[in-house]
Amino acid sequence: MLGAAMNRAKRTEIFSRLRDANPNPTTELRYSSTFELLVAVILSAQATDKGVNKATARLFPAANTPQAILALGEEGLKAHIRTIGLFNSKAKNIMAACRILVDAHGGEVPRERAALEALPGVGRKTANVILNTAFGEPAMAVDTHIFRVANRTRLAVGKTPLAVEQRLLRLVPKAFLQDAHHWLILHGRYVCTARKPRCPECIIADLCEHKHKTPAPNAAAETAARGDEKPARDATS
Repeated sequence: MLGAAMNRAKRTEIFSRLRDANPNPTTELRYSSTFELLVAVILSAQATDKGVNKATARLFPAANTPQAILALGEEGLKAHIRTIGLFNSKAKNIMAACRILVDAHGGEVPRERAALEALPGVGRKTANVILNTAFGEPAMAVDTHIFRVANRTRLAVGKTPLAVEQRLLRLVPKAFLQDAHHWLILHGRYVCTARKPRCPECIIADLCEHKHKTPAPNAAAETAARGDEKPARDATS
């Protein structure tokens, strides 16, 4: 299979290996309810999961329902999340979303895409996270990690996140579709990193079609010694 163009058999093997290595993948955001997940995902835009978890560890014991956050008030909410980037706009969006949840949805997070995307601070990617993680739908939230991994490996090539999302939904074998979102994010976060992918440690390196794989340390040293080492360029990073 090594050297063959990306096809269904290769995609199946890629996800089989990712599943074997991590049978039950999930988000690294900490939450105990669908509403907490919604708030955490809104806060995670342009922020790390670690930073969000640090803030929500303070916020959720004080307020973890739409009603409680509305009672906390926007300034009270800001006091809990000010360590996160863009906290002013995020606080405004969360307050507005909580008002809609209370007024239109009985305080519950809706499971319909249109209703989710109608909430302030919730776009397609956030809606996909909620649909997949909270409601078990085979949605694909294409963030920078998934976009990079899908293009670099050539699992699903696309020029926009939406194009990659649509191709992944069509090309990922159904048996893996539910968890593919999490496998790809974690792989991009810890292995197929942007600046220097950890190819020597990658469990799917022999299946990946990236042309400029990071060489093993010994191989890199031998190449440098020969004087023919060439800088690698990666348009997907």
